[in-house]
Amino acid sequence: MDDLLYITIIGLLSGTIGTGLGVFSAFFINNKSKRFLSFLLEFSAGLMTAVVCFNLLPESFELGSLGTGIIGIIFGVGAIVFIDLILKKFKKLRKSGNANSLIRAGILLSIGIAVHNFPEGVAVGSSFNASPILGFSIAGVIGLHDIPEGLAMAAPLSAGGMNKWKVVIITILSGIPTGIGAFLGGLVGHASNDAISICLGFAGGAMLYIISGELIPESNQLHRGRLSTFGNILGIICGIFISFYTN
Repeated sequence: MDDLLYITIIGLLSGTIGTGLGVFSAFFINNKSKRFLSFLLEFSAGLMTAVVCFNLLPESFELGSLGTGIIGIIFGVGAIVFIDLILKKFKKLRKSGNANSLIRAGILLSIGIAVHNFPEGVAVGSSFNASPILGFSIAGVIGLHDIPEGLAMAAPLSAGGMNKWKVVIITILSGIPTGIGAFLGGLVGHASNDAISICLGFAGGAMLYIISGELIPESNQLHRGRLSTFGNILGIICGIFISFYTN
């Protein structure tokens, strides 16, 4: 039980600190910084890609089998696709032309990111069951990638005139599901190596979908150029170093 509490706290911190740093950054970065935001998103995407492909999934295959890992990936991708389909039903709210449209857009984005943070928490909890070093590396990567997400949530809320402290509270609350996911990932992962393998695969699949379906497209919308490409490459290189020294 102590280990489970410890894992939950680490997962909670990785989610709330990352989004918290993002929201505070939003108060200092103006709307002209699209190149920087694009670079940060691509860096996060590259870092996550490397850790998933060179650390998370190989660990899943080693603890279980190729089959259990692939099953986990399929369920992870399916879960995020299902979540996206549900969230798309609420997109009409963003098209409202009144003064509160930016605030509603920011709140909806916060809800979507909060939901997406859950499988990332599962990744943290499952990784700790595999090894503490892997758990800390995944928690660190997730915390880093939550920074641009916190920034993305805070920008429309702040632009809509919401009080800064309310913006901080909303964005930090969106990181709480990471702790819940870490608790469940740690709890289920204690069952067997196959369970850990499926959880790691699930987390890997969810993270790959977020990379390909959200981070990179969002980066391309903000800015298309060499700086974004360099950010992705730099992220992959850093992820390779993390994977190498945590294996």
